[in-house]
Amino acid sequence: MHAAHGSLSLRQYGPSPGSHAHDHFQILLGLDGTLELEVQGRGQRVAAGSGCVIAPGERHDFEALDGAHCLVLDTAYADWASAVGTPVQPATALALARYLQLALSQEHSLAQHYGPLLLRDCWRTPQARPVRHQRRIDWQGLTQWCERQLHTPLTVADLARQVFLSPTQFAVRCQQDVGMRPMQWLRDLRLQRARTLRAQGLAMTDIARRCGYQSASALTAALRQHTRH
Repeated sequence: MHAAHGSLSLRQYGPSPGSHAHDHFQILLGLDGTLELEVQGRGQRVAAGSGCVIAPGERHDFEALDGAHCLVLDTAYADWASAVGTPVQPATALALARYLQLALSQEHSLAQHYGPLLLRDCWRTPQARPVRHQRRIDWQGLTQWCERQLHTPLTVADLARQVFLSPTQFAVRCQQDVGMRPMQWLRDLRLQRARTLRAQGLAMTDIARRCGYQSASALTAALRQHTRH
């Protein structure tokens, strides 16, 4: 093994059975045909696009009744220990094996230098994308803030700023959390306050001013429409 991460070779297997063990990792990746293996008493099969990682010292018997070709990596690179017993990614593996098969036959190829590391990627489990945790919205706190501002012409941007989100993000979260668009939620808040003040006996003109409506008639129309819905 002359390379830092091992030595790649192309090998042909036939019906004559073989049996041995190595003092290094041996990685087999199928190109065509089927290679039957028994590794430490465990049966394995290497066909095109499949493969296996044999750990140092593991005795393995092998034969290919109808012939088989494999890409083989002999390496002492310790990182392969975590790949023993794990499945290869078939589509990636076969494409890479075909490329390395061609590259190894070319003069001055860099396949021996980079191939072993690329081969290692075929056994890496794709990492799950990290879950992005959404910023929690304190709806109670936002409601209390809005109730102190109902006399002003609040916008979606005003609401979003209070919970440290963009207007677009806040609109999405509002729909998710309370099932309404932001201005619908704010309108309901205004009308709930208006009903409370009306029950306390305040004049509609005063209620309209406190709840952000331009006139008593506009508030009355909004209350009537909201009641119908």
